[in-house]
Amino acid sequence: MFKRKLTALDYHNPGGFDCTDETQYRNCIVWLEDQKIRHYKIEERGNLRNIPSSDWPKAFHQYLQDLNCPFGGEQQPEAVDWLLGLAVRYEYGDNGERAVLDKYKNCKPLAAPTNSDKAVDPLLNLDGDSPDFKAGVTALANILKIQRHDDYLVMLKAIRILIQERLSPEAITKASNNREGIPVALDKHVLGFDTGDAVLNEAAQILRLLHIEELRELQTKINEAIVAVQAIIADPKTDHRLGKVGR
Repeated sequence: MFKRKLTALDYHNPGGFDCTDETQYRNCIVWLEDQKIRHYKIEERGNLRNIPSSDWPKAFHQYLQDLNCPFGGEQQPEAVDWLLGLAVRYEYGDNGERAVLDKYKNCKPLAAPTNSDKAVDPLLNLDGDSPDFKAGVTALANILKIQRHDDYLVMLKAIRILIQERLSPEAITKASNNREGIPVALDKHVLGFDTGDAVLNEAAQILRLLHIEELRELQTKINEAIVAVQAIIADPKTDHRLGKVGR
């Protein structure tokens, strides 16, 4: 999740960084402040640099507030990802355009898009590292009760699917146009067994009726498929010389 940004910042071990390791996490925060962000003056970084201290979480929480970070200290993955994005922006701003070009001048250019690449997912054009983007996606996920994910683009895709399937005008219209059921007298249908409880017997009868309705819908679809196949194979041409039927 963090390897790309850590690599761009020349972190000493981008592939081995473990956000769940408290020591690695705190050391990374101090490194970002000392080397990249530099929000505090050197003499003001004492509490943040005191990694073993039990008061370090308080100092880190204050640090996030001073940076106007939308995440709290208890949200470790989100907070460090936000700080990495901030450090990347500061790094590029400090180095300037020429330094960035020099740093990545050996990168191979992307292949020219083909006709098959025209239908590109619009989500790919979003800035996934933007703090505002992450805060917005998190807020939407909380409102729609969607499970959190480390990749915010994955969360946004899940939000899009939910809206398309459940909250789009077509989905709402379809849900509001559901057929009204026909009243059914349960006492006229034989269950075939007895659970010993009248309420359970009624529930079993309802489930059986629903199952029968599903079987009828399945049979209708099977009949439609058979008709479609018959329309294709009907009226074959006969070649008596070959002694078989077919086109």
